Amino acid sequence: MKNKTIIIFILLTLLLSGCSKSDISKEESNTSNENTTSTSVNESNNENTTTKIDYNKVKPNELGKIMVLMYHNIGENESTWVRTPDNFKKDLNTLYEKGYRAISLNDYVSGNINTEAGFTPVVITFDDGNENNFRVFEENGEIKIDPNSAIGILEDFKKSHPDFNTTSTFFLNSNIFNQPEYVDYKLKFLLDNGYDIGNHTLYHTDLSKSDKETIQKAIAQEIDVISKYTKDYPINTLALPFGGKPQGEDYIYAVKGQYNSISYDNKAVLLVGWDPYKSPYHKDFDFSKIHRVRASETNVDNVGLYDWLTKFDEKKQIRYISDGDSNTICIPENYKDVLNNDIQDKTIVSY
Repeated sequence: MKNKTIIIFILLTLLLSGCSKSDISKEESNTSNENTTSTSVNESNNENTTTKIDYNKVKPNELGKIMVLMYHNIGENESTWVRTPDNFKKDLNTLYEKGYRAISLNDYVSGNINTEAGFTPVVITFDDGNENNFRVFEENGEIKIDPNSAIGILEDFKKSHPDFNTTSTFFLNSNIFNQPEYVDYKLKFLLDNGYDIGNHTLYHTDLSKSDKETIQKAIAQEIDVISKYTKDYPINTLALPFGGKPQGEDYIYAVKGQYNSISYDNKAVLLVGWDPYKSPYHKDFDFSKIHRVRASETNVDNVGLYDWLTKFDEKKQIRYISDGDSNTICIPENYKDVLNNDIQDKTIVSY
């Protein structure tokens, strides 16, 4: 009899627990809708981590604009296409302090944006592959990076600001950083340390004045040169020299084409800059005509980096604010009409 009593007590307890669990589930569901939760993936260990976000406080808007910064030279005298080491350091510090965090060009165009919640992604690019972008020297048999070159400054900034996710894309011509004996070392260093390599045509060809055969040749020849050092690394981004756009129907050859045995299919084609560009989730985002911002303060005609930073600060332009989760697209309700509804692999969250 005693055993039967115990069994009945256990059964009653389980039944009551089931009712209680059901009630709790409903309550948790309501709480989730109010507080919002996003799940992000930690790439280093592939574990899911859950972070609660107060949308009304963070105000994420993943249809805001993103700056793709265009640099050329780092040198002693500031000019239209030259940034001094001190001014480049100032740029990085200003971006950091104003809540911008670097992402790769590849992540931008693919919409794989893991920027921390509440912060704004920014893309850094360098054209021409000048020696001052990545200069090295040997000391006691050891290769060292010039601390006043772009890479030297970026690497130093990375040490003191690890959450900036320091990266950049370098668009190269025939003279790869102009130290031929170190080309292999430099390109390997870039790929091993989170940077990307892009195409700027072999001889800096103005594609706006080129026929379709010349366009394809100029792009494919540079791929051939870089691939001798990078093996399987895909050279699939292009910065148009002089911002020169192929005319009419020939523009397609800036995106894809073939010369001899070398074919290409660019996932991003970049223009010479003047303004921040659209979110990759915007219905009008065009990977083949990405605008860039002149990262300078000299002869920028009111469309330089600091002009746009001011416009973002004054809310005259709407900047992208991340929700911290690359698997979701979080937007205010009134932005739904400009969302690319063909995106299938992400969850849309509006508030």
